[in-house]
Amino acid sequence: MTTPREILHRYNIRPSRRLSQSFLVDVNTIHKIATAGRILPGDVVVEIGAGIGVLTKDIAHAAGHVIAVELDPRLVEILHDQFAGCGNVEIYSGDILKFDFAYKSDQYKSKIKVIGNVPYNISSPVIFHLLSYRAVITNFTLMLQKEVVERLVSAPGHKSYGVPSVLLQMYADVERLFDVSANCFYPVPKVASSIITGEFREKPLMELTDETFFNRLVKASFAQRRKMLINNPVLKY
Repeated sequence: MTTPREILHRYNIRPSRRLSQSFLVDVNTIHKIATAGRILPGDVVVEIGAGIGVLTKDIAHAAGHVIAVELDPRLVEILHDQFAGCGNVEIYSGDILKFDFAYKSDQYKSKIKVIGNVPYNISSPVIFHLLSYRAVITNFTLMLQKEVVERLVSAPGHKSYGVPSVLLQMYADVERLFDVSANCFYPVPKVASSIITGEFREKPLMELTDETFFNRLVKASFAQRRKMLINNPVLKY
């Protein structure tokens, strides 16, 4: 088996600071993430940040079809080279925040599983993007900054409980699985990472008559925690 470091060396890849790139190079962790995704033979899986394709290979062995999403054109070329002739792997060159999950779900007549290593500078936007497509996504398994995962799974009353906690937990059952040491990456990041998994609910945790107003209410509630909601102009029609 070719190791991640060998692939980086072969293609002379240097991580991009602009894209906040840090490559997962620990093989055991890569296998653990793929296993945590609970991928079945008929699944359609979207991988966020496919990079050099090391996790993609594990996913492709288990899934029916993999859509490997990568923004960096250099890495897209590597992915095309790595998976040339692999019929169940589709390379998508572009921004995950512009990825249309509904279109792909309709194309393959299947709901989608999401797995990947999310760049830490877009963690929250990615979570909210997945939420907007929750009708066509069954579950997700993501590596995020440890502090972000702690906020997403936080319970009411905890200091880290906030807008992302409320909105995600309203629509998904989430769980923090395990931490990933910074030493598992190249280059070694200054922050720790964790794996979070979540399964979207068929219905929200509580019945909502107006989801738009609920979202506004949550954001207003945490914008100024010490003020009474009734006096907050954001909530007035």
